Amino acid sequence: MPRHKGDHEARRRDVSAAVWRVLAAQGFGGLTLRAVATEMGATTGLLTHYFPSKRDLVAHALTLLDERRTATRRDDTGPGGLAALRAMLLDILPSTPQAAADNRIWVGSWDAALADPGLAAGHADRYARSRERIRHQVREAQRLGELPSADADDLAAAILSFTLGLVVQALFSPQEFPPERQIRILDGYLAALAAPAGSDPAGPDGAERGTAAPER
Repeated sequence: MPRHKGDHEARRRDVSAAVWRVLAAQGFGGLTLRAVATEMGATTGLLTHYFPSKRDLVAHALTLLDERRTATRRDDTGPGGLAALRAMLLDILPSTPQAAADNRIWVGSWDAALADPGLAAGHADRYARSRERIRHQVREAQRLGELPSADADDLAAAILSFTLGLVVQALFSPQEFPPERQIRILDGYLAALAAPAGSDPAGPDGAERGTAAPER
């Protein structure tokens, strides 16, 4: 009896769920066809129907992670500017258990992507889209007078680089970089960006000016 399209899609969702469970438990290093098949209680032969090679499996895992990050991202349709930029960057930081888990998986994918030109191109495209979203808010903040005039492309690249560097430090030293410190460092960085050239971003009482840092 031939399979219906709905059966195929349902099975693919089951496979995707198993891929995610393996990623969460073992990271990209443990992502193999055998591990996913074991997680499903199925054979590797069934998996090869959906993913002929491990590369196909890894590519699918990256797509799943990208979709997950997009689904949990804050709405971009509200007021723009520095506050929206801050919210966007907070979404990247590993400041919650789930965000930390997602970031561990994401950073773990770098090795596989660097070794494969196709996967590397996919990562480059994802980072380009992130820079574009940041660049949009930078330009809006500049329009509102919240950020000084500067090359928006370079500023977006610098902001993303800073944020990813903070992500890596927090993943490797979570005790030294608890969520409240991650947020404080991010707010200090944004305050420094917003401060006029030659001024002190700290107010007279030593508190950083600019965006507030409410608890998440």
